[in-house]
Amino acid sequence: MKALNIKDRLKKQKNKKWYFFLNQLICGIKEDEVTAVGAQLTYYLILSIFPFLIFFLNILSYTSITQENLFNGLDILLPQETQKLLQGIINEIAYSSSDTLLSLSFLLTLWTGSLGITAIIKAINKAYNVKKKRPYWRLKAIAIIFTVALALLLIIVLGMLVFGELIGNKIFGLIGATNIFIHLWEKLRIVIPLMSMIIIFALLYKFSPTPEEGIHLKIRHTLPGAIFTTIGWVIASMIFSYYVNNFGKYSKTYGSLGGIIVLLIWLYIASIMIVLGGEINGAYAATMSNKGINECGDDEKK
Repeated sequence: MKALNIKDRLKKQKNKKWYFFLNQLICGIKEDEVTAVGAQLTYYLILSIFPFLIFFLNILSYTSITQENLFNGLDILLPQETQKLLQGIINEIAYSSSDTLLSLSFLLTLWTGSLGITAIIKAINKAYNVKKKRPYWRLKAIAIIFTVALALLLIIVLGMLVFGELIGNKIFGLIGATNIFIHLWEKLRIVIPLMSMIIIFALLYKFSPTPEEGIHLKIRHTLPGAIFTTIGWVIASMIFSYYVNNFGKYSKTYGSLGGIIVLLIWLYIASIMIVLGGEINGAYAATMSNKGINECGDDEKK
């Protein structure tokens, strides 16, 4: 009897927007193979993260900022095993930096990063059920533009979280600012990276669908997915980091590969969040237009 009552109640909710949104979202996650796309994106992130580190650290070598401070402020997001792995790579890069390596790493970051962005664009087009494809040159151009944008975003995030205190002390020391401005800066160095992430993801979700399909999105239409991706990635990273640092025994299970396994899982979490943001926007667009984008049960049949 209870099961029947639940089914009857759900049937009554079919005309409600929240029910339609959840139905579209669940069907989109199943039909668009979110986990598979997340795994594909993780592969491209692994290919691009190391050239980006080489590029970033080579630029850092021209500044007065020391590389030892690189992970300060990221200990909440990055598990300790991942920090150890990246610290070893950073130490190797520090002794082999050069102008040639800087140029090569920049080109590799652009190429491998654009492959990952291309995978995201295709996943977002699936979320909106877009069938038409862009010409290869146009797709590659958009992918490269957003690769540069995401690289700048990472630099902003690292700059604010890792070097924010150092930057703030120098700036406010020169102008002789009071403690009020220093406390305000402490809050801004957290808010600025979050707002930057939301804006970049909102733009990525806006410009990914092929315009020839007739989908014209505004920034406000892509904000739900962008906010989810940003907040969800931060929270999921913090939970995963806490779990690995306190309960996970990856080093005992995988030995010296423990740090790599943890890095792969962390990047996979980030990839899933990015793809899920696109699915949320697709479901939101379907709900606002009262039209099923995906073939989801009874909603599409009507």
